[in-house]
Amino acid sequence: MNSDRLPLENNGCGGEYHKNKVKSIWILVLLGLVLAAAVLLSLWAGSYDTPVTELLRGIVNQANDPKINVVVQNVRLPRICTAVIAGAGLGVVGCVLQSILDNPLASASTLGVSQGASFGAAFAIIGLNAGAQNGGGLWISLAAFAGSMGVAAVILGLSRFSQITPESIVLAGVAISSMFTGATTLLQYFADEVELTTLTFWTFGNLGSAGWGQIRFMLLVVLLSSVYSIFHRWDFNALLAGTETAASLGIHVRRMILINMVLCCLTASAIVSHVGLINFIGLVAPHIVRRLVGNNHVYLIPGTILAGASLLLLGDLLARTVVSPVILPTGAVTSFLGAPLFLYLLFKRRKGVC
Repeated sequence: MNSDRLPLENNGCGGEYHKNKVKSIWILVLLGLVLAAAVLLSLWAGSYDTPVTELLRGIVNQANDPKINVVVQNVRLPRICTAVIAGAGLGVVGCVLQSILDNPLASASTLGVSQGASFGAAFAIIGLNAGAQNGGGLWISLAAFAGSMGVAAVILGLSRFSQITPESIVLAGVAISSMFTGATTLLQYFADEVELTTLTFWTFGNLGSAGWGQIRFMLLVVLLSSVYSIFHRWDFNALLAGTETAASLGIHVRRMILINMVLCCLTASAIVSHVGLINFIGLVAPHIVRRLVGNNHVYLIPGTILAGASLLLLGDLLARTVVSPVILPTGAVTSFLGAPLFLYLLFKRRKGVC
């Protein structure tokens, strides 16, 4: 679809539409500047105090002190790239899930998709001993994808065939999350000390263990999901008017939902299998951007990508600096900050406000 077929923000008022368009573009620019500032701050923060100019030179291996080159290229830059890519991916997954399920509380973590991926990865690490094998990362990713798709199948069945309410879908997600968390805990019972240590730290969310090969893989998957979502932004806008309206505009709604659900699970599993559980980024980022630019996915999707990347990067920065030199689990920090917003959205929806 294109903007001429469904200008949802226009409503026949060209001046108002143009004003909203300019405002939304400036908000996207602001979000981009916030992300750039977060990158610079994350690059600078740490026990190795160095001027920002030297750190920037260290990115291209041109710093005057060789130690700075090593710190930047082997420690700080991979962590920053991991946070940006994972945050952007979780953000776009949350935005798409909220659209196709017509549920403002939907995200990979609240629906249990991340927990299903986590169980799949844990099964590969402990049950298949994939962590100690050459090419084991592929098996971990495949197992994580299988776990997330199992959850997706249940969620799709509940939302499309049982016709339950959005609140009930979230409650079902909580139950599914609890089930997979319990199953992961049982797997830990049979793990040896090395596997247990690795899995425990991984389930907390760890942005410091991904290598450049894993970062490139996550980037490829997140780019695929993001580009597809941006390309189909007007289809998401049409879905806001209801499935009947979207179908009347020539959109194959069921195929659209299925394709996007698979892409969301692929993205979530790729992130979880490499960085562990990072909760609530996919829930928080779309709602922040939606309050700024509205429901128009032309601006909502890229805004959510930028906001998700910034939120995870800032959360990781807090995890690294709040009790420095101890590095807290990033997933625990994002859960602690995101849970109050989840409760706020839940009670707000119960009152019928959203």
